[in-house]
Formats: sequence, structure tokens, C-alpha cells
Amino acid sequence: MKTKDISNFFYSQYFADGLRITIGCIVPIIICALLGKFILGTYISLGALLVGLSDTPGAPSHRRTGMIASFIVCLATQFITVLVNSNIWLMTVVIALLCFIYSMFAVFNARAATVGSMGILIMLMYVDDSKEVHDEWMFLGYFIIGALWYMLISFSLTQVRPYRLAQQELSESIRHVGDFIRLRANFYDVRADFEENYGKLIDKQIEVHEHQENVRDLLFQSKRSIKDTTKIGRFLTLTFNDIVDLFEQSMTTHYDYELIRKTYGHTGILKEYRILLIKIANELDHLAYQLNANRAPKPLYNFTKDIDYILVSIDRLEKKEGLNIIPLKKILISIRSITVFIHNIYNYSVIRPNKVHKQEIEEAHKFIQTEHINWRSFKDNLSLNSTIFRHALRMSIVMSLTYLILNLNFFNIGQMGAFWVLLTIMVILKPGFGLTKERNVQRLMGTIIGGVIGAIVLMTIHDEVIRFILLIFFFLTAYSLFRVNYIVAVLFMTPYVMIMLSFTGVNTFVMAKERVFDTFLGGMIAFLSSYLIFPSWESFQIKSNMRQVLIANYNYLSQAVRILYGETISVTSYKLARKQLYISSANMGSTFQRMLSEPKWRQKSTKEVNRFVILNHILSSYGATLLSQLTEATETNYTKEHLVILKKILTNLSKATLLLEPTAEENFMEVTEFPELTADTLDPEESKLITEQLQFLNKISADLYKSTVDVMQKEKSIQLEKLEITNG
Repeated sequence: MKTKDISNFFYSQYFADGLRITIGCIVPIIICALLGKFILGTYISLGALLVGLSDTPGAPSHRRTGMIASFIVCLATQFITVLVNSNIWLMTVVIALLCFIYSMFAVFNARAATVGSMGILIMLMYVDDSKEVHDEWMFLGYFIIGALWYMLISFSLTQVRPYRLAQQELSESIRHVGDFIRLRANFYDVRADFEENYGKLIDKQIEVHEHQENVRDLLFQSKRSIKDTTKIGRFLTLTFNDIVDLFEQSMTTHYDYELIRKTYGHTGILKEYRILLIKIANELDHLAYQLNANRAPKPLYNFTKDIDYILVSIDRLEKKEGLNIIPLKKILISIRSITVFIHNIYNYSVIRPNKVHKQEIEEAHKFIQTEHINWRSFKDNLSLNSTIFRHALRMSIVMSLTYLILNLNFFNIGQMGAFWVLLTIMVILKPGFGLTKERNVQRLMGTIIGGVIGAIVLMTIHDEVIRFILLIFFFLTAYSLFRVNYIVAVLFMTPYVMIMLSFTGVNTFVMAKERVFDTFLGGMIAFLSSYLIFPSWESFQIKSNMRQVLIANYNYLSQAVRILYGETISVTSYKLARKQLYISSANMGSTFQRMLSEPKWRQKSTKEVNRFVILNHILSSYGATLLSQLTEATETNYTKEHLVILKKILTNLSKATLLLEPTAEENFMEVTEFPELTADTLDPEESKLITEQLQFLNKISADLYKSTVDVMQKEKSIQLEKLEITNG
């Protein structure tokens, strides 16, 4: 399995990104080195690097726009910096202004935030440059050559293999869904801890959502992808649609896992369910690997035999112990549905002429988060209530003051040292305290370990050819792992920098020691500033995220009312509500995780919020099950009792929502019209199952309301304690 994991990495988008940036940056150095102009090559590679770092995954049009924007921003910044860098006071003002403006780019989208970071980075590279004006303009020309060279590589690869990025991202998405199902299997292990497993599930759900959004962006933002009728385009679209539905099916929960363990744990039947789910997870890993390797998918297992074996075991259990086997059969039906999706994907095959429904393609844009620049968002975020605005102010103040203090020679740190300190601050300082703290530790550890590796290489290897080969290896590995594991990326980047500087005649051992100190100093400045200067605590965001989750759950479950009315819910309408629920749940989960890394005195209502997050996950799982069950049942099985319980569920969610303060851009509409239903039913057994689902949902929604009340009460008690302390 380890061998497959390694080969899977080499097929992955991460390695492809690293290889693309490596080619863009190293080729100019090699060519210039052969011509005896090594330093010139490094300046050209700088242009390729900065544009390359802005070439983040996404639709081809967005990637193209991002690279061009980065190119323009870097050129303008370099021009401004060269004009004023001879005057410390003027440069301080420029740093403050540019850091603020570029940090505010994050209000638009993640790609714009990356472009802003590249603008700050190139400013730092030229901020203390003391070269002649003629040389400065020459370096500007070298930057343009490097940037155009990288864009040529990127655009060419996109044209040659237009679907490769989507294929790689879809593969990654499938792999994470497999991990999610593997975690689900733990609920059938009588020894597994419920709460710990729910925490892992929520984290994994966040990752699944992120990758599914990336696949949507790649598949449906591109006009070529939407209009194209090639086999690979159809195959990827059909596979993605089935994987999204498969993921939802894997989230469905028919019965309380704790009750299932108590009822069936002693029989050994749950072990069979766990083994089957692990096999499904392995099958998805296998599918992801084949897709990544660009091979025609072939199945690993035959699940029919496993399902038939469990059915026989269930029947045997009913006869032997007289237990109610309906829950076990419902769970097995759900698992069988997952295997059907997998079977369908294997049957699509890129060779067969499958068709994507025209309606799905036409309505795909409704699921995509557009990346249009909205200047109103910029204006609306010019307030201390905005996390991004506070971060931009913090970045502006810290970077400009640090530059001024270091250049007034209060510390004998040197020109290169000032650059590393400022660079460390730029990289580590994040909008939230938790992220800043995490990145700080990762960068310091990576720098120290990488410095040791670099020193060993320089002490033991004196052949310049071997050093250069190692330089390429370290560079490629660092940028391949940049989005996977930051600490390992820094670990490989440090020896790369040391080897690179060794070619320029710099004393690399002295530089290594200085860099560790500079990294430590920059990290401490970033850490303290995130704590003291306009701090953004995740606890500020919790109530807003809670409200968004409650509204998403309300809108999702309110579709049950439409089903009871006899309406046919469109696939698009249903999937949009489901997608919004996933987004809000992911935001809630990630905010809570970041809150846990903040100082203890800032962690308000940790236990209460944790309970809320877990209850939300259970509610969304049961909600998916209910809607699936209502859709499959006939109208004659809906009764007045179902409607009464559904009203209670929606009322609980509405009451919880109203406890929390609404946001400015919010549209929460309560359901006011309900259908008239009779107490009769043609299928009492089916009706009973729906009733049980609704009753459990009612219990969870009531618990969710109580949990919201607990969070609000805890916050009020904390505020009262602070008031009492203040008043003496």
C-alpha cells in the first residue's frame, strides 16, 4: 500500500504543481549558469516563482487572470519600491500602505489574497536594495522575462491536457470520501470512542467539501468543460456527480449508533458491517489511484457477495435471538446504495458514449462560487468588525514599524537579516491568532531542521554538480508539499536556499545561524502582534457561524414540507440546499478547531460549542436520511403525525436561530404554510419508519436548541463576571 501511496503522490496535482514551478524557476538558472551568468538566472527565476505561486488550482480562466494580475501587481510594486527605497521614512509609509491594500485583497477571494501576498513579497525583495538605478531597471526586465516564461509553460500545459487538473482534483476528492467512510466504519467498532470519532468525521467533512468545491470550479467554470463533448469530459462530470451523491449517502444515519451497539454489539454482526465499509473505503482509494494514474478504472472487490453474506447473517440472527432486524436491513440498504454508485462509475468507462444531462450542465453555475471582483465587498469590510480589515491594519503597522526599527540600526541585524525577519512576519501573520500560532511553530521547526540538513550537505558534499542536483530536489520537494504539509515544505526549502547562496560565495554557515535567529525574531513579532494589535479571536465568529448552520439546516429540512405537499423537488434545488449545509457545517467546524488553539481565557463555551458541532453533524446526517426516505415513500404513507413532528423540528431550529444575532446579508424565511394530511396510511410499516426518523430528528433539534441556549447563557455569565471584576 505504501508503494501505491508514493506512486499516487507522483501522479498527484501537488507534484504536478511542484514540477511546473521547478521547471519555470530552475531552467532559467541552468541556462544562465551555462552562459556564466548564474546571478542573472536567479533574477529571471524570481519572476517565474512569483507568478507561479499565484497559479493556484482552479478554472483555466481564473488561473490565467490570477497570473496576469500577479504579474501587473508585482511590476507596479517593484517600480514603486525602486523609486522610494533610498528614503527610509518614505519607504516606511509605502510599506504601510501597500501591506494594508494587498492584505485587503482577501475580501475578494483566495486567489486575490495570493496575488496580494506576491505583491508584498516582491516589495520585501527590493525594499533594501542599494543597486544603481540602471541595474534596478535591468532587474525589472529580468522579472518580466521570468514571468512570461512561466506563463508560457502553464498555458501550454493547460492547452495540451485541459482536463488533467480536474482529473487530479477529483481523484483527491474521492480519496477523502474514502477516508470519511473509513471513519464511519469506526462507529461499528464497539471499542471506538464516539465523541473522538465525531471530531475526526467533522474535520474530514471539511476536507471533502474543500476538494469538491475545487472540482466544481475546475469542471464547470471552464466554458470548454461545459460545452465539450469529449469522452473524458463526460466521464469526469458523471463521476463527480455520483461521488457527491455517494458522499451524501455515506452521511445518512438511520439509527442511533450507541443504541445499535447496545442492541447488536454482542452478536458480532457489527464487525461484518465495519469490514464491508472498510472495503468500500479501500475501493474508493483504488478508484482514486487509477483515476490519478490516468488508467481505465477496474474494480477491486465484488460487493454483492459481501452484502449477500451479511443478509444471511441477519436472517440467522433474527431466528436465533429474535431481535428486531429492520435497523440492520435499513443500514445495509444504505451501504448497498453506496456500492451501486461505485458500480456505476466503473461502468461509465471513458470508452462508452455516456451522456451528461443537459439540465445538469446548464444549472452547474448555480453550484459555483464565482471569483468576480466586487468592490462593494472591499468597502463593506472597511470596519473593525471585519476580520480581514483588522488583519490588514495589523500587517501594515507591524511590517512598517519593524522595517523602520531595523533600518534605524537599533539592532545590528544586517540587510539580509531585515529581509528574513520581514519575510517571516509576512508568511506567519494570519488573520486569526490560532493560524498565526500554528504557522509560527511550523516555520521555526522547519527552518531549524532544514538548516541542519543544509549544513550537513554543504560540509560533506563539495562537488557543485551534485549540489545543484540536490538543489533541484529540495526545490521540487518543497513546492510539491507546500499545500500538503507546510512544515515539511519549509524543511526542504531551507537547504535549497543555503545551497543557492553557497553558489554566490556567501558564508552559508553564518547565514544559517542568522536565518534561524531571524526566523525566531520574526515569528515572535508576528505572534505578539496577533495577540496585541487588533486581535481577531475565533470566538468572535462562533455565534455568526452557529446561526448560519441553523439556517442551513432549517432550509434543508424545510424541503420535507414540500415533499409532504406532494411537490416534486428538483435535483438542483435539493443539491443547492445540501451544498449550503455542507459549507456552513465546514465553516463552523474549522472555526471551532481554530478556537481551540487560542489562549484559554479566549475559549468561550468550548464544551457547549463542541456539543453544538457534534449535534449539528448528527442532525445533518439524519436529515439526509429523512429526505431520502420521504422521496422513496409514496404520498399515501405520509400522515398528520409526520407533519406535527416536522413542525416541532423546524420550530426548534427557528427558536435556536432567533437566539443569535442576524448578519447584514442574510435571508432567513420561516415556513408558514403546511399541507393538510390525514391520520390514515396504506403502509403502516413504512409510515412507522418515517415516524421514527422524525422523532429522532425532533430529539436532536431540541438538543441543538438547548445547546444554543447553553452557549448564550455561558457567554452572558462570562460577561457578568467581567463586569463584576471591573466594578470591583
